[in-house]
Amino acid sequence: MPSTGLSSGRLTLMHKLAPKMSPSSRDLSPEDLQKVMATIDIPTCPAMVGDAMKEGQKDEPDLNRLAGIISNDPGMTAAALKLANSPLFGSSGPVSSARKAVERLGTKNVLCVVVASALRASITGLPAAWVEQFWKRTMTLALASSMLARRQYGVSADAAYTYALFHDAAIPLMMRRYPDYGALLEKCRAEKLELSDAEEKYFPCSHPVVGSLLVRNWGLPPILGQAIRFHHDKEAYDLPDRTLPGSALSLIAVTHVAEQLVSEILDEDIEGDNALFERALGFLGLSADDLDEMRHRVAEAIESAARG
Repeated sequence: MPSTGLSSGRLTLMHKLAPKMSPSSRDLSPEDLQKVMATIDIPTCPAMVGDAMKEGQKDEPDLNRLAGIISNDPGMTAAALKLANSPLFGSSGPVSSARKAVERLGTKNVLCVVVASALRASITGLPAAWVEQFWKRTMTLALASSMLARRQYGVSADAAYTYALFHDAAIPLMMRRYPDYGALLEKCRAEKLELSDAEEKYFPCSHPVVGSLLVRNWGLPPILGQAIRFHHDKEAYDLPDRTLPGSALSLIAVTHVAEQLVSEILDEDIEGDNALFERALGFLGLSADDLDEMRHRVAEAIESAARG
């Protein structure tokens, strides 16, 4: 994590000067939203993503059209081929063309590749090493979340994958906008503080709020924005359905468990407290044996991905 040398005195000054959003309501007012939009640059959705989503949502998507969209972007093509030839999909032998990759992956997985590649390309203006580390961790979590979703009734694996990609996607936006944000990340990690709480203390917006606006800007399903908005909320599992629908909470829960498993497998420090993880286990009905099985499967998938 790049260091910015932020002092405690500077943090205190930032805390005093930062304009705050309404703290008493979980429903952001139009004024709150306007304040966030004026404070931070939220990327617009690339045209190719919109084209791919429009095609993919048809009753009978044109696979040649999707392959053509992917072929126009070398990074997207490489990502599609890598996934199609991975242990998750590559049991029938390697493929070497975007068209064959689309056939093997299917429309939903192709859209995940398109969105992931475009999101990665939108992360600019930051140290390359930091971006690489952040994105590698993000992709690992997305993989783990989709694997866990597949064993949960009623939870879409591709929705879990996309949610995991975007739920922390505003962190690079915050870092790019605020020179002292990297030091706040370090402080939270060292002192095991909840990042969103610290953000609200020192900055005029938080990454869950910015992330929810990002997915709205990209025309992604509203359920993803709802889940992102509340994924750090300590009362998320007790909120009424009108505030946080069960389908959105399912995405949060799957990713809370996936984050814990990935951190254990990669021997990372666990950020914040463990309460949300425990609530997620209860919500999903996962036993200790279930968790051991998923830990083993996720570890194998991470190892396979590392081998390329």
